Amino acid sequence: MRTEQLEYIAAVTRLGSLRRAAEELRLSQPALSETVRNLERELGVELLERKRTGATMSAAGRELLPYVLGVLEAVDRLRAAAGEQHRISRMVRVGTVNAATVPLLIPVVRAFRAAHPLTQVEVVGAQQSDIHRALSEGGFDLGLVNHLEGDDIPADFESTELLRGRPVVCVRPDSPLASHPAVTVEDLLTAPLIAMRTGYVMHRYVHRLLGGRAASFSYSTDGAEMGKLMVAEGLGVTVLPDFSVSGDPLEREGLITYRPVAGDTTQVLLMLQRRKSGSVPPAARDLHEVFVRTARELSGALSGDGA
Repeated sequence: MRTEQLEYIAAVTRLGSLRRAAEELRLSQPALSETVRNLERELGVELLERKRTGATMSAAGRELLPYVLGVLEAVDRLRAAAGEQHRISRMVRVGTVNAATVPLLIPVVRAFRAAHPLTQVEVVGAQQSDIHRALSEGGFDLGLVNHLEGDDIPADFESTELLRGRPVVCVRPDSPLASHPAVTVEDLLTAPLIAMRTGYVMHRYVHRLLGGRAASFSYSTDGAEMGKLMVAEGLGVTVLPDFSVSGDPLEREGLITYRPVAGDTTQVLLMLQRRKSGSVPPAARDLHEVFVRTARELSGALSGDGA
């Protein structure tokens, strides 16, 4: 067994495709495929499930993945101890729901980059179900997801609460709703509403809030960032967690603002999740710590902030 075989299987798992892994590793796809099959024959298990849409980790592969990562990190520690200056940098992949992140994610990436200049951070926007699947298969190291208070937290992952907020209505400052201290359900029923697509927590929240009543759903979008841009352009209003709006560049520039939902006490939790494993890559562990530290600082700022 060679170290590069483990590097290859980790790359295929992370990228979800033999082709993309071959491109990143600068190998031919047949050569990479043969190397992985040699490793599978040596271990006596099929590590990958190969489909037309790509390669994903098999059930046996998921069980062995922590050991693969553990060996690679041990090799990294050996290289560092030996003073190797040109060892291969690691990539940390973060899956995030779009309603969660900009005011938190940007300072986190900036702080992490300063401490780990050789480590790449790849941020991938996805729905919660896709993030959980990628965490299980090793495609993501960390996941940022939203939960409504009272939701069941998946037992398969280690979950850390980063922020706790409330749903708010995001509007333009010159909108008539901006003059209200709070926005009522009746207001939402008559306003052009920019909704999140099915599969997002805020989609579920809005439909629960409206109680099945028909609203002027003029638009539907795949994530908060596009929703906030559409609000800034005067196309309507949207409902998001306050921590997704407060401190956003558009809010700082005075292009959007937000108001609470009248009479609603729902709490939205931003959770940082990772798979339960005995071996966590040091870079992912360090990024996790930066998230927790930065979230504490942001939470303190939000608690003293008002719309």
